[in-house]
Amino acid sequence: MKVDVIVLGAGMVGIAAAIQLQKRGRAVALVDRRGPAEETSFGNAGIIQREGVIPYMFPREWATILRYAKNNSTEAHYHLTALPRIAPWLFKYWQASTPEGKAKSSRAMLPIIERCVTEHEALMQEAGVLGMIRRTGYVRAYRSPEKLEAALREDEADKKAFGIGFTGIDKAELAALEPHLKDRFVGGIHLTDPVSIGDPGALGKAYADLFVKLGGQMIEGEAKSLESGGAGWRVATRTGWLEAREAVVALGPWSDDITKAQGLKIPLGWKRGYHMHYRADGNATLSRPVIDAEYGFSLTQMSRGIRLTTGAEFGRRDAPKTPVQLNAVEPFAREIFPLAGRVEVEPWLGRRPCLPDMVPVIGRAPGKPGLWLDFGHQHLGFTLGPSTGRLLAEMMTGETPYTDPAPSRADRF
Repeated sequence: MKVDVIVLGAGMVGIAAAIQLQKRGRAVALVDRRGPAEETSFGNAGIIQREGVIPYMFPREWATILRYAKNNSTEAHYHLTALPRIAPWLFKYWQASTPEGKAKSSRAMLPIIERCVTEHEALMQEAGVLGMIRRTGYVRAYRSPEKLEAALREDEADKKAFGIGFTGIDKAELAALEPHLKDRFVGGIHLTDPVSIGDPGALGKAYADLFVKLGGQMIEGEAKSLESGGAGWRVATRTGWLEAREAVVALGPWSDDITKAQGLKIPLGWKRGYHMHYRADGNATLSRPVIDAEYGFSLTQMSRGIRLTTGAEFGRRDAPKTPVQLNAVEPFAREIFPLAGRVEVEPWLGRRPCLPDMVPVIGRAPGKPGLWLDFGHQHLGFTLGPSTGRLLAEMMTGETPYTDPAPSRADRF
């Protein structure tokens, strides 16, 4: 079977790229070993982060580094046995996290972040699910006035630099926004530009349904079988070999299975993370995601209950679950919201694909004609899938890209 383009990976990034290519006249097949939006795109806080211009960089303050090194922090956790494998990437991450590197990455992220809500809205409208969107922003809440004041100063600088909308709120204003939060916070910061979704996985599946409705093919296959052949690329699927002139690698944290096999040296790492759903006591609800800024977790009202999402875990990509952070933050989550019992028996584990500068790779694979890359979206794959999908499709079809793609080129490393 032949198509114009094979897109490998049916997460938010791959689905959105496939739709944008369809809209430009390409016959597209979306290949994954699982169904749509069942990996990283499934488990997140549900926020489309219009404010997320400044990437999550490696800390430079020695006090923070030493606290993380003790491995008892709720925000970050690492597997000691994995350090020989992940230390080289962590060192590159640290090298890229200078003030100059942070500013450079932020400038690179701004054009694609600016479009994130607009591009999602367009796809939601076409998929008939615009009603899923919640235009309530989200709250970062603080337990100490000193940390709140420091965060407000930093956010004021970010607002001036990147036009990020926010409002500082005191205890009473926070209680008015979220009356079911317990009295543990002195106030917070209301980020007003982001929107949120009550079921990220369902949104991804709605986009996949739109892709099929537009004539796309969803095919089960093994991405690691990708090889060049004839005038293009081919991959093994459950129905035989699928061939195309071009192929897109949009496999999130599994993308380096392909790039390494093709001899490409792209320093992809990952941050693992967990979520669990809880029933709420009585009629307690949340109107927007709430992040406990001092303990590094979020609570979000989802269709399955209140979703508790953890910070970053550093370990081997496919190592078994070790939900140390989830167990550590659950008592703190119960301090701020009336959580009842867990909904699932096992927590969900996902992996966030990260490059050292926290900027994705979007564009041609160096030295591999017809092979394109769309991965490394760090914490923002759910947010940025439609934005980077459009940028990639414009590049692949010869349109003038809506922004300069050079900061996302693969050969920058």
